[in-house]
Amino acid sequence: MSECWPRMRITVNGEDRSLQVPPMRRLLDVLREDLGLTGTKEGCGEGECGSCSVRMNGELVNSCLVPVLQAEGASIETVEGLANAGELHPLQQAFLRCGGAQCGICTPGMLMAATQLLARNPHPGMGEIREGLAGNLCRCTGFKRIFESVIAAAAHGAGGAANQETEQATHAR
Repeated sequence: MSECWPRMRITVNGEDRSLQVPPMRRLLDVLREDLGLTGTKEGCGEGECGSCSVRMNGELVNSCLVPVLQAEGASIETVEGLANAGELHPLQQAFLRCGGAQCGICTPGMLMAATQLLARNPHPGMGEIREGLAGNLCRCTGFKRIFESVIAAAAHGAGGAANQETEQATHAR
């Protein structure tokens, strides 16, 4: 840690964090290496695959493209933040039940994109699901089981939980 780097504050999964890291360091690296939140994955490092997707102030972003300085004062939600007191989020449960998770590289980004989608529309149709997850690539499942997982989660009320989380992030700003 260098004393010449500015001290930054961000809220990660509801917890206020103070960091002293290079301001142009990628949010992805800060999450994984400095905060130990390794659920967020790096796929391409170019913002093309969506594996590193997190929610920043209620919006989906590719953390590999965000300098941590841009996250100053922001509320960040990672895949670790979906679970509540050790209990999986309904969306995570649906991914397990329906086989939407395969190798695990794309899964965190898919979960975050699906969380974003369900926060905006608790009962999306197939076209909306395809569009909502379009920025995320999966090389294992062919997307069918992922789409089925989102439909199952919506049927079990995951959209209401995601919407409540978005409102909490918005009020935290």
